[in-house]
Amino acid sequence: MTKLRQARTVAGTRILGLGSSQPERVVTNDDLAKIMDTDDQWIRDRVGIAERRFGGPADTVVSMAVDAGSKAIAAAGLSPSDVDTVIVASCTSTTPIPNAAAQVADLIGVKGAGGFDLNAACAGFCYGLAAGSDMVRAGSSRRVLVIGSEKLTDIVDPVDRSTAIIFADAAGAAVVGPSDEPGIGPVAWGTAGDLVDSITMPNGRHIYQEGQSVFRWATTKIAPIALQALELAGLEPSDVDVLVPHQANLRIVEAIAKRLRKHGAREDMVVADDIVTSGNTSSASIPMAMDHMRAAGRVHSGDVALLIGFGAGLSYAGQVVICP
Repeated sequence: MTKLRQARTVAGTRILGLGSSQPERVVTNDDLAKIMDTDDQWIRDRVGIAERRFGGPADTVVSMAVDAGSKAIAAAGLSPSDVDTVIVASCTSTTPIPNAAAQVADLIGVKGAGGFDLNAACAGFCYGLAAGSDMVRAGSSRRVLVIGSEKLTDIVDPVDRSTAIIFADAAGAAVVGPSDEPGIGPVAWGTAGDLVDSITMPNGRHIYQEGQSVFRWATTKIAPIALQALELAGLEPSDVDVLVPHQANLRIVEAIAKRLRKHGAREDMVVADDIVTSGNTSSASIPMAMDHMRAAGRVHSGDVALLIGFGAGLSYAGQVVICP
């Protein structure tokens, strides 16, 4: 009987480095008030955003992914040749063929890499992190670069007050590699396909969302998924040092944190609030928030972070990670 050789598995994985990228153009609430019926207080009260970044013609899903990915590799103390797989999570890539991952890998200098795109909207980074972690644990990859990159201004009606005040452009990245001790927990993920019409692109050009429906779903259904991710990792809410939900809306972020504290999370748990200055950047929001918090000294190496992404699909995914 012919026997096939299997790749050697590893005990665990961890995030080795983080990176992020944003366009230079800062757009304030007062800027938006000049082109639509809104004002600074109205936006802050509803979504908690003060400013966001909008990309120009030179800022693309690929270019921002290259910048964020290169920074993550450098932060990990690695060179591009140390990475063998690139995953790009995006729901705003304008060219399905060729995929973004192949372009990003080549531009970064990761030659001959395995590369693929995935689309789980705002849960995309957590989906990519789970896939990359499993690939390393199974031995099919040594180190995986996972990037969430979005140019949401390409699919937002610039004068639609329900979406233009929320969405922005950015990329966030993480390098995943082997570890003697597990540093990335099992993923808790799924979809609520019965609510697929809550966030759509009905005309094929602009994003539409039923804001109240999404708000009710996120504030009631996401905290239980976060608790499930903790259970899968064998941890309690009190073990969490940092909560990094998808930066969809500050009110949603605060509601998730409040529910977790009711289940035993500590009052001193640090909660990501990158939404205030970055807006909703879909799959980029979680890794970028982590990178910004690390740079600001709000999180430290070894901290236990609970990540939870959610968005169109409706897709969701969460896992516990040890901060690099």
